[in-house]
Amino acid sequence: MINNYHAQKHPVKRGADGLPHPLHAVAILNDELNVQPANTPGVLAVNIPRSPMYTFTGYWKVESPNIRGDRYMTGDTMMRDEDGHSFFVGRHDDIITSAGYRIGPFDVESVVMEHHAVAEVAVIGKPDPQRTEIVKAVIVLKSGVEGTEDLKSEIQQMVRQRLSTHAYPREIDFVAALPKTPSGKVQRFILRGGA
Repeated sequence: MINNYHAQKHPVKRGADGLPHPLHAVAILNDELNVQPANTPGVLAVNIPRSPMYTFTGYWKVESPNIRGDRYMTGDTMMRDEDGHSFFVGRHDDIITSAGYRIGPFDVESVVMEHHAVAEVAVIGKPDPQRTEIVKAVIVLKSGVEGTEDLKSEIQQMVRQRLSTHAYPREIDFVAALPKTPSGKVQRFILRGGA
């Protein structure tokens, strides 16, 4: 529904998921179902009556938590720029709320992955009594690299400089492997359970 549909002439932006497909009416909404302004994250919603292609609305006689009025809430947190291009932030249930800031784990993971010592990373929110949650990074290091306190500080500084002070991982764990499904998707709920 959001794509780089090249039959529709438009500029392609690096990192963008693209523009809404012409046959779908989509919006990025806040929790009160109001349209978010440009560069503000919200949940991607599809207007069911205005989207002629079939949209799954739930099982027979079972209310779907994804249906809010005439909208299907995808569960994807997105941002749209001033030109209408959409950017993926993360799954709505993966978004970290820390000291009033909403932090997309994907952004933090992208920066951490640029460090030469990192093979894999998953970022989660860890409950915190003062900040609601803190950003926690669970990292698999490349073969032969030792997980030291200096390396943790180096990674934290890298994220702090590239993103912001509120988005850096206040806690880092080095692990041998990340828990994954058979298809290779990281099981964040297991990481959150051990946070």
